Amino acid sequence: MERVGQDGLMAGQVALVAGATRGAGRGIALALGEAGALVYCTGRSAVGQHGGMDRPETIDETAALIEQAGGKAIAVRVDHSHEEEVARLAERIRAEAGRLDVLVNSIWGADPMIDWGRRFWEVDLARLQPFLDQTLLSHIITNRHLVPLMVEADRGLIVELIDGHAAGYRGHLLYDLVKAGLARMAYGIAAELVRTGVTALALSPGFLRSEAVLDHFGVTEADWRDAIPKDRYFAESESPRLVGRAVVALAADPQVKRKAGQVHFASDLARDYQFSDVDGRTPDFPSMFDAEVDALTSKPGLDDHERYLVWARYWQIHRDPARQGLAARLAGALGLDHPGLDMLPTPRSGQA
Repeated sequence: MERVGQDGLMAGQVALVAGATRGAGRGIALALGEAGALVYCTGRSAVGQHGGMDRPETIDETAALIEQAGGKAIAVRVDHSHEEEVARLAERIRAEAGRLDVLVNSIWGADPMIDWGRRFWEVDLARLQPFLDQTLLSHIITNRHLVPLMVEADRGLIVELIDGHAAGYRGHLLYDLVKAGLARMAYGIAAELVRTGVTALALSPGFLRSEAVLDHFGVTEADWRDAIPKDRYFAESESPRLVGRAVVALAADPQVKRKAGQVHFASDLARDYQFSDVDGRTPDFPSMFDAEVDALTSKPGLDDHERYLVWARYWQIHRDPARQGLAARLAGALGLDHPGLDMLPTPRSGQA
């Protein structure tokens, strides 16, 4: 498998991937291991211990994959919403490794807690506190206890994994609240670290071929293209290793401080740093999606699915200064007046 020139970039360094069980977290852990780092892989799903997701992957598997590829990894079961467990993890890394160079917060595991079919006024409030503990408080706790190792050494990279690099709405209030909150957390942490050698930023993958997504389409990473006829957007999907290689490139960049506090997109970084996905491609899902929905703006009589795609993309991009022309066309197709960057659209006269 192609390594795109990242072998040895992180030799002698120590990384923690919080949420390394599957998906982007596993892809990042594998890429860091391939680049030579010692990788601590944490999460709730370990051998013999269920983590709350109906999935078979474990942190032990992730660590084993790194070891099989010639890297070094340590699996530690941690519930990052429990402060005492995170504090013990920090003490262990300090005692065993004596340093921490990269901290990746890829903690999620909350898919079962979101009902995408419910609006905010229909949300079951009994689920709210566990959801916020799992998805947001866990990141705060992890940064609180692990970042001091980096500040003391005056070096390191903190990466908050989010979903979507546009400033618009992500389709569900709680989901949007957390993902936007994590981006804001990276910004705030960067502000407080500005006089140190530690850099914090947010990073988003694109259309990710996670284990769950591959299972949904009935394919594997080896034959993923077979699913494109089922969903044409899948043609611009990416393996979890791409976002992992983005983390390696950022960690190896001596000028990474220039990217502090910002939200970055994995495939954009692939073009900037000139690395590729495992199949040698550099996917560009946003451009494909923009082109597809733009074509719909001139089509009369959108069906429900097409109208949903236009609606979703409008809300994702309507605050992006570079996409105001597209946003206006999408608003027109929806029967809305596009008011600009910071206001809500209003229905045109006679439109519902």
